[in-house]
Amino acid sequence: MVLDNYRGEADKMLSPLAKRLSNVNPNHLSLISLFLAIGAALFYVLDWVHALLLAAVLVLLSGAFDALDGKVARISSKASKRGDFVDHVIDRYSDAIILGAIAMSGLSPVSFGLFAVIGVLLASYMGTQAQALGLSREYRGILGRADRLAVLVVVSLIQYFFAVSGTNWFNIDDIFGYSLIAWMMIYFGLAGNITALQRARMIWKSLP
Repeated sequence: MVLDNYRGEADKMLSPLAKRLSNVNPNHLSLISLFLAIGAALFYVLDWVHALLLAAVLVLLSGAFDALDGKVARISSKASKRGDFVDHVIDRYSDAIILGAIAMSGLSPVSFGLFAVIGVLLASYMGTQAQALGLSREYRGILGRADRLAVLVVVSLIQYFFAVSGTNWFNIDDIFGYSLIAWMMIYFGLAGNITALQRARMIWKSLP
C-alpha cells in the first residue's frame, strides 16, 4: 500500500479543486466516478487499438473523482454516514465492473479475472469489517485501492504502447503465454488475498 501512505500529500493536492467544488453534492462526484469506471470497462472489452489508452485515462479520472468526493464532503461539512456508505458501494461496483470487463475482454483468461475479483473484494471487505466491529477502518496490507488503480493505469498504458508501436524486441502480448494485463490480474488476485489475510490478522489482534 505504497500510495496509501501518501494520503496526506494527496489531500493537499486535491484541496484547491475540492474547495471549488464545495457546492457540489459529494454523492454526485461518487456517481461520476462510477460512470467513468463503466466507461473504462466498455473500452477494455472493445477490440480497437486505442481502446486501452482511453480505458486507462478513464480509470485515472474515476480514481480522481473517487478521491474528490470525500475531500469535498469534509471541506463543505457534508460528510455523513450515508455518503460514506454510497462511496464504499460505488467503489466495490467500480472494482468489480472494471476487473470483470478485463476478464471478458480476451486480454486475460476469465479464471484470472475471477481470481482478481475475489482477492480485491475480500481485501476491501476486511477493511470495512474492522469498522463493523467498532475498530477504525483497516487500510494496511500490500495492495491498497490507490496502488491497484495506479498499477492498472500503468500496465494498460504499457500494453497500449507496445500494441501501437510495433516494437518487436519484447512481445508484451506473450509473456509465457499470457499478456502483461493477464499477469497483472494474477498479481491482483495474489496480492488481494494476501492483503485480506493481513487485515484479518490485524483485526483479530485488535479485538478483545
